[in-house]
Amino acid sequence: MPQAEADHLTATIVQFCQFARDNGLSNSVGQTLTALEAANSIALADRQVFALALRTVLSSSKEEWDLFSKIFELFWSHPQNAVGPDSKESKERRFNAHTPGESSRALLGLSGDDASQSERESKAVLGASAQQRLQKVDLADVPVDDLLALEQISMRLFREMSLRLARRRKIKNLAERVDVRRTIRRSIPRGGDPIVLAFRGRKPRKHKLVIFLDVSGSMNSYSLFLVRFAYALQKYFKSVNTFLFSTNVVEITDLLHTRDLPDALRGLSQRAAGWAGGTKIGDSLRDFNRQHGKRSLSRNTVFIILSDGWDTGEPDLLAGELRNTRRRVRELIWLNPLLGLEEYAPVTRGMSAALPYVDVFAAAHNLESLLALERYL
Repeated sequence: MPQAEADHLTATIVQFCQFARDNGLSNSVGQTLTALEAANSIALADRQVFALALRTVLSSSKEEWDLFSKIFELFWSHPQNAVGPDSKESKERRFNAHTPGESSRALLGLSGDDASQSERESKAVLGASAQQRLQKVDLADVPVDDLLALEQISMRLFREMSLRLARRRKIKNLAERVDVRRTIRRSIPRGGDPIVLAFRGRKPRKHKLVIFLDVSGSMNSYSLFLVRFAYALQKYFKSVNTFLFSTNVVEITDLLHTRDLPDALRGLSQRAAGWAGGTKIGDSLRDFNRQHGKRSLSRNTVFIILSDGWDTGEPDLLAGELRNTRRRVRELIWLNPLLGLEEYAPVTRGMSAALPYVDVFAAAHNLESLLALERYL
């Protein structure tokens, strides 16, 4: 299968899992990743086998098993006004038709004319207003038909942000190392033109990024998108270590070094990261410091926590581990999706205990807030 078609099918399956979650199934991010892995292991041309694979992965009870068929037909039959089985009349426009690729069309059984029309629609260029809207929408409220467009925009903007940061770092390091006086002296025999730069001191050490990403149940609406964010940073920075946590800690640095994002997402389904489980931030941070701190943390490290701060552990333990971490790094940044809500205040026990040791406390609820990380780096 061509890579573009594989990417499109992956995005469509993620859309379906979100659609199923909105309409009665209790599938988690972990089950979404397992669904991607299942789709990669079966004959996609057989619609019945494909439906059974997704049904097995996403159904957690007899009620969900029975409901699955209706949800599957509603989504994959490509109706013009898809309405969830539990939706009200006021929501009838929420689920618009998605655009399938070649592999999706084989499952849908679309005709050539329908396929051509879908292909033309998929190649439409998003206007500036659409891009601005998608940058501001909360990641937990993105309509199903906007998910693919948001992913395309976000990966492009993350890539541009990462490249800008990389260029600025090189220019800054060069400026700090140039010995102006020696450069001028060397230029005198050449008529005053500074052809050869003179440098002083040792080459500065590059800043490292460590990403600590919460994948617990309360982060379910955000965590898979934030993995994409980590993938973009790791793809364009030489030194980035990424860890997932809920009640335990799992490193995924090696997975995010893969060339293609769909391969990375499929690989995640093989890691026991405790997707959609409980949250023990302090315990997880303690395990991280013991197992990975010596290797990952230094005075040139920027430590980034992506979490909503809901912690079922002891706040004193969280405060102590954050204090220990802060002493060993250059900067500690906490990005919280809930900070984008107007009524939110960081008054939970865990978040209150953490704030004294955080250098930057910022939102991470939409694409715009994630791109704002650039100013702190």
